[in-house]
Amino acid sequence: MLGISPDDIAPPEIDETPQKGEHPRAYVTRIAREKVATVSSAPEDIVLCADTTVFMGRRILGKPADAVEAEAFLRLLSGRRHRVITALAARKGVRVIERAVESRVKMKSLSDAEIAAYLATDDWRGKAGGYAIQGPAGAFIPWISGSYPAIMGLPLAETASALAALGYPVWRQE
Repeated sequence: MLGISPDDIAPPEIDETPQKGEHPRAYVTRIAREKVATVSSAPEDIVLCADTTVFMGRRILGKPADAVEAEAFLRLLSGRRHRVITALAARKGVRVIERAVESRVKMKSLSDAEIAAYLATDDWRGKAGGYAIQGPAGAFIPWISGSYPAIMGLPLAETASALAALGYPVWRQE
């Protein structure tokens, strides 16, 4: 959306398991921070990492392990409001900028047929809470309060601000 293309994509290998009693905001911020610290880079490189989590109350709904867990998540979210937090961490040299954006989302009540059809798309794989608002599940979301790009996985305004603060010319003209 910003017209920025990365020079490299290097997914960090970290353990994304929540710690016992960890609050969702602390969890997602920790994961983004660990990701950005893990990626090796030259001192002049800018590294950008993010993580998104879906939660209800203090219950973190991570990436479902299988279709059974994805279905359980969808049934839990069906007809209810939940929250989505995306945290980003941007690093250049030793300087790290962190941001976290929280949004509220309402999922419509889902029928058994809608759940089955969505699960059959496999769009739930690798998605926090078992759905992606930018995919077919977007039809299940009648209302949000907050940042649509953050719900998708990267808050645009905060990302642009962090990159600019690290010296990246976000608004340069070609």
